[in-house]
Amino acid sequence: MARIQMIATALLVGALGALGSASCSNGSAGTTNVTTGTGGADPGASGGSDGNQGAGGSGSGVGGQIVVGGVGGTPGGSGAGGAASCAEPPAASELIGWASQPGMGLNGPTTGGGSATPIRVNSNATFNAAVAGTAPAVVYLTGTLTGNFSIGSNKTVVGLCGAGLHGHLDVRSSNVIVRNLKIVGYGVGDCALDPSYDATVGCSSGADAVTIQGGAHHVWFDHDDVSDGTDGNLDITSGSDFVTISWTKFHYTLRTDPVGSDMTGASGHRFSNLIGSADNVPGDVGHLNVTWHHDWWADNVNQRMPRSRYGKIHMLNNLFTSVGDSYCTNAGLMASLLVEANVYSGVRAPLQPATGGDMLAPTSGPGVNLFTNTSGLTTATGVGFVPPYAYTPEPAAGVAAAVMAGAGPQ
Repeated sequence: MARIQMIATALLVGALGALGSASCSNGSAGTTNVTTGTGGADPGASGGSDGNQGAGGSGSGVGGQIVVGGVGGTPGGSGAGGAASCAEPPAASELIGWASQPGMGLNGPTTGGGSATPIRVNSNATFNAAVAGTAPAVVYLTGTLTGNFSIGSNKTVVGLCGAGLHGHLDVRSSNVIVRNLKIVGYGVGDCALDPSYDATVGCSSGADAVTIQGGAHHVWFDHDDVSDGTDGNLDITSGSDFVTISWTKFHYTLRTDPVGSDMTGASGHRFSNLIGSADNVPGDVGHLNVTWHHDWWADNVNQRMPRSRYGKIHMLNNLFTSVGDSYCTNAGLMASLLVEANVYSGVRAPLQPATGGDMLAPTSGPGVNLFTNTSGLTTATGVGFVPPYAYTPEPAAGVAAAVMAGAGPQ
């Protein structure tokens, strides 16, 4: 029913856009609008030749949000037959997992910016200003920004209309939600594209697409698409904790890693997700607790789906289709993994033997995993752990279809 409503809304928005309306009245609790348009010469100038309305130049209050036009003119502009912009983000998923639990000074689940009035941004300057500091904020991003970005505490960042970040996103804060974003690292097909790349080292010298580090806690990534990190796609390190990654797709553009002291050759250092950066980090002990559910490891991921240390890691209802990989899920030093109702299709080494850690993959009940055309280990009979939160595994038979349809920005 929700998907039907979304489609109906999209059709209505498109129809309104065809009229090229230039109304600029605010809703009763409108979104704070900090965007600027490009293409129109002056306030009130017409939009670009594509007919898109100017950024910030049109819209009326809809459900308390200001509808803002796309790039093509400055405030007040409209193009003939201009298309209306996306006013509302899709709903978030239900919060399940470690990010729902209290701890580390936060007495409840991850809430991000909570009920703060959304701020709409479409430039590096406005985005950085909106996500800085610790004051609660809800930030709606349109367009694609390029660079290095850092998110402060008590923030919700939501992408609209295919919005994204290209470069590196850093989270060293608490109570953060990032959803509906396409996040692309610097290493798209070539690690040397990364400004921090050092050829004497190799791909690992570059930046992750996303790093959750520095004791960050209560972080929730939901319905994102993360790809082409030079080092990793989304790594969780240095004592970070209470993290949930849900309905997110991970993948790479094919590349190699041909030079440097840490070169990986044909595997291209396409190593997606690392939990714990090393075996000798005392601050990681008792932390790095992460839930991964309804995530999809897709094209050209070689390994680390994830590679884990120390934490209690819950793998629930995920999909692995990264044909040609080295291995999928690993339990490293002092890690405890519970691997339930996931689907491994056409991959090698679905369950990498534990190396100093512990892994349990149920052999009966609703948590049984599904292995199709795989090679390598498909059993793990460790102790595992009992998650402190409520959840219900979906039968693995339906996971592939659900994740392929639902993972990534909506």
